[in-house]
Amino acid sequence: MKIWIDIVNTPHVRFFNGIIKKLKADGHDVLITARDYSNIHDLLDIFGLEYTSIGNHGVTLEEKLLSSTKRAYELSKFISKQDIDVAITKHSIELPRVAFGLGIPNIFILDNEHAVAANKLTLPLTNKLIIPEIFDVWNTIKFGMDPNNIVRYNGTCEVTHLEDFKYNENILEDLGIKLTKEHVILMRPEPSLASYLDTDCTKSVLTPIINELKDIADILVIPRFKAQSDIFKNIPNVQVIKTPVDTFSLMKRVDLVIGAGGTMNREAALLGTPVISCYPGKQLSVDTYYIEKGLMKRSTDLNEIIALSKELLENKHVDRHVETDNLIDLIVNEIYKTYSENKNN
Repeated sequence: MKIWIDIVNTPHVRFFNGIIKKLKADGHDVLITARDYSNIHDLLDIFGLEYTSIGNHGVTLEEKLLSSTKRAYELSKFISKQDIDVAITKHSIELPRVAFGLGIPNIFILDNEHAVAANKLTLPLTNKLIIPEIFDVWNTIKFGMDPNNIVRYNGTCEVTHLEDFKYNENILEDLGIKLTKEHVILMRPEPSLASYLDTDCTKSVLTPIINELKDIADILVIPRFKAQSDIFKNIPNVQVIKTPVDTFSLMKRVDLVIGAGGTMNREAALLGTPVISCYPGKQLSVDTYYIEKGLMKRSTDLNEIIALSKELLENKHVDRHVETDNLIDLIVNEIYKTYSENKNN
């Protein structure tokens, strides 16, 4: 069997790594395509995954439309020559379109019900959808997804990211980071280039939080792109971390994570580190999963965030274990089922 995986965002490399390893161990051929965006290519190289780079990512609506249209065209030409049996992705706009057009059964992994534009463009063309149990199924059906083809699981996508993780307790020393305070906080800015979030790329919701906390803790910031790093580089007691980096060891080593995004917050929660989400968009159901289990706090109010930060810094040692489904096995089994069903039809 030959499986096509399209990777369009940095966290998706870790998400698919364990799935790819299991498929290859079972003797299957895996073809990876990846767009040129953020540190996708760097991470693929670090994980030793061979890939074909196709397309990039725009900033404005016009650039995004042109980039996606061009990428779908280039993928169509490339994939049409590959004899693919099953295609799978997490949030790629182009894969469902290309797979549908070429008659390839495709599986879509979804964890953002508020990505309205992306969901409108993908779900009607998706053969099988995998979503967390906490999702309101209506948020997929209303975009055209057949409810009979939805697979649900306990947990979130991040449970696959920790596969084979080995904690480096000397991560700060290895990065040359010198601490001057009793506590250290890791922060992640908002995904200001995402189509589902209307924000200013030259500003960040983290800035006022940093200004309130930089005198009581060392602040580490992992920006998403260069222009975003410029926002923080001249703030005293703030160290901007260059990527790629062992973010899991960093998240496990620090005393608190404050994130204006999503993925790293949920990864930190799974690692047992106290987390505060200050994501400026609508609360995602996958975040609600961790909030309800006491693994994450959420607020967009500055005073409340500061109060929560001080509380968590003083009371960080609590039980934060959570039981989830084995998502790698579930996804691999769905790939096999999809292949079998397509062969029998």
